[in-house]
Amino acid sequence: MNLLQATTNWWRIHGTLRTLYLLFLGQVVSFVLALMSLTSSLISTLGVDAPITQTMSTYLGLALIYGSILVYRREKLRVSWYWYLLLGFVDVQGNYLVNEAYQFSSITSVTLLDCFTIAWVIILTWIFLRTRYSLWQLFGAATCVVGLGLVLLSDAGVGGGGGSKPLLGDILVIAGTIFFAMSNVGEEFCVKKKDRVEVICMIGVYGFLVSACQMSILELKTLESVEWSTDIILAFAGYGVSGLLFYTLAPLVLKLSGATLLNLSILTSDMWAVVFRIFFYRQQVDWLYYLAFAVVVIGLIIYSLTEKDPVPVPALENGNPSLEYQVLEDESATTPRNQALTS
Repeated sequence: MNLLQATTNWWRIHGTLRTLYLLFLGQVVSFVLALMSLTSSLISTLGVDAPITQTMSTYLGLALIYGSILVYRREKLRVSWYWYLLLGFVDVQGNYLVNEAYQFSSITSVTLLDCFTIAWVIILTWIFLRTRYSLWQLFGAATCVVGLGLVLLSDAGVGGGGGSKPLLGDILVIAGTIFFAMSNVGEEFCVKKKDRVEVICMIGVYGFLVSACQMSILELKTLESVEWSTDIILAFAGYGVSGLLFYTLAPLVLKLSGATLLNLSILTSDMWAVVFRIFFYRQQVDWLYYLAFAVVVIGLIIYSLTEKDPVPVPALENGNPSLEYQVLEDESATTPRNQALTS
């Protein structure tokens, strides 16, 4: 009896430590995401409009680090290269549009509106992966949209949102979240069904190639006119390092704990963004932002806590292109699904 009790206590302690570790790891991801927003906003403040260029260092770092691991393994790719090309393309477009938004809108608006990714993920997984969501999940997502609507209301002039053209910035963010959602859905499937290292590496490789092509077309003249300084170089380096950490840690949290903890963890990045705006930019935060944040928090909690596990589909394991997920109706089922990240 004593042995049984000791074993039970050990498993409880082990489970508690694992939970604390995942919570800590989730907050690291959240803080890194906030740093990406801060450095991107800082680059914009310094007068540099090169959103594609600033992400190239992140993709290059991913390709070099994780590419070295794949070369060491000497394994063939488990997913066809053209799918990774598509994944890299949509990820680059999401980063481009969101980073460009910092030229016109405030860091608070961008980070809050980035949560719009959840709404697009629901739509895309419903159409392409045939995921079935409960009414509570849809209610939670709708609540998030209401909160995001308050951000638009504030930026329209009711609350005096920050930025030179806040509405244009908001539109760019929302468009970017569509691409992030496509990237997240593809990355979710690949990470859970294939190899995490391969996925991160290929996103880096094709993300860098797509970024290099777009940069040569859209930003070459801008880069030639930039008066490079220590602050600008450090801001670019900070974005590259924080982006590298985010792309490394986010799939790890997803694989270890699932999307519920990841979504709730990333949610606190908005709080970090508000702190950055107050202390680093000395800007006043309108009361509508706090109300919008509270509504988004409530919506994300409802969405995450009522989420169900997808039923394993044998066809997926056998490589059948007919991708179909089903949601467990059993209330005892546990989570997870991905955010996105993308923000």
